[in-house]
Amino acid sequence: MDAALISNLSVLISSIFLTLATYVSFIRLIGSKNPNRFAKISYSLTLVSTIVLAIGVIARGVAADRAPWGNMYEYAIAGTLAVLFVYLIIARRQDISGIAVFVLMPTLLSLGLAQTVLYIPVADLVPALKSGWLVIHVASTIIAGGGFSLGFAFAVGQLIAAKSKSKLAEKLPTESQLELLSYRVSAWGFAVWTFAVLAGAIWAEEAWGRFWGWDPKETWALITWIAYAAYLHARVTVGWRGGKAAAIAIVGYLTYLFNFFGVNILFDGLHSYGGL
Repeated sequence: MDAALISNLSVLISSIFLTLATYVSFIRLIGSKNPNRFAKISYSLTLVSTIVLAIGVIARGVAADRAPWGNMYEYAIAGTLAVLFVYLIIARRQDISGIAVFVLMPTLLSLGLAQTVLYIPVADLVPALKSGWLVIHVASTIIAGGGFSLGFAFAVGQLIAAKSKSKLAEKLPTESQLELLSYRVSAWGFAVWTFAVLAGAIWAEEAWGRFWGWDPKETWALITWIAYAAYLHARVTVGWRGGKAAAIAIVGYLTYLFNFFGVNILFDGLHSYGGL
């Protein structure tokens, strides 16, 4: 069995375990009689899914003989792995089982899109990507995306916990807990994103002879940076809390999503080789 097949099978098996974890976390949220038991089962299934997905990402890299994030499919599975990994770390340290479905459902969607829409066979990289900066720059955006994705999930949960009077809202972590979690992971993601933008500028100078050229990808990377800078500034300096801060965090994440999906699909530019 070659590495490419191992990778494909691992991603598929990971999706199955993640589907089960999402279902169990949903049952826990809507009203199980033993929420702690369901939370433990969901965590265990998510852990297995993450381990199997890690095998899939590594096998993809072995099959390609390079870092496994040279196109949208590879970025999606590696990004999903980053989200799950950070989620498991947080869930290990504190009880956030009530918000699990808000994290697992989007990651399951991402993994599903990767396999059904974004998938392409293993291929060689274009010359511009054959650089050590591929590991540094793209890996940094993947890690930052993990923080942004969790920040988004926590912000959505925060709004539901604050606005809804339903029994569902009562089973979520508290509004203040979700707000603090969203802030921390978003701040961490912002720091890594800042490094990624700087690394990308250095790589651009090496590859194309200029640090910045307002390529669509560069422009939207800057927009994402500005959005999260505004979120952190509003929260720390101005003192925004609650719905206002959550709304900015959500807008910031939408710019990140557009940078990944929209720019790659809708625009032509120097980063077009990272598309479908």
